[in-house]
Amino acid sequence: MFYFTKTPALLKKVYSSCIWSLSPTAPVVYFTFDDGPHPQATPFVLDQLKKYDAKGTFFCIGKNVIEQPEIYQRILSEGHAVGNHTHNHLNGWKTGNKAYLENISTAGEYIRSNLFRPPYGRISPFQIRQLHQQKPPYKIIMWDVLSADFDTEISGEDCLQNVVFKMKRGSIIVFHDSAKAWDRLEYALPRALAHCQKEGLRMEVLPQ
Repeated sequence: MFYFTKTPALLKKVYSSCIWSLSPTAPVVYFTFDDGPHPQATPFVLDQLKKYDAKGTFFCIGKNVIEQPEIYQRILSEGHAVGNHTHNHLNGWKTGNKAYLENISTAGEYIRSNLFRPPYGRISPFQIRQLHQQKPPYKIIMWDVLSADFDTEISGEDCLQNVVFKMKRGSIIVFHDSAKAWDRLEYALPRALAHCQKEGLRMEVLPQ
């Protein structure tokens, strides 16, 4: 499996209308969580965020919001942000434009947010333009640090190292509150949060 744990500058340039990181001037990083809500992983994430006085942004799948409404409401009630991650975790490169945009719209009936993250990070220039033309326009959120907790061939320690050695002020960091990521998430997330706290970094929600 090939992927970048630190997003290359060239990729950011090609998709320059997407948001890859925020201003590095303040001691702030942004933890984000994809694919939930999940009955085991998401409550764990919420408990850890509370423990370390951190806030996160959850890019939710619409069908999972329907299946886990109490957990979704807990995300909101505890002061975290949410974003749209499509209704069925669709790959924009493999889905027709009309079907892809309609799937995002369906998710938007349950996820009230102008933040959007494409599953797998795969989205076409046309799809980006269409989302930017919505009213209100979507902010398309990518990342500059990938924990790679979805990769079953690496360890939780590997995920932790991906985060602590590659993040910087303003970094947008990706974890997954999903069954597939659980073993690595459980190990890496609390240690990454503790590291940020020790380094004096605030962990805040992405601005909407």
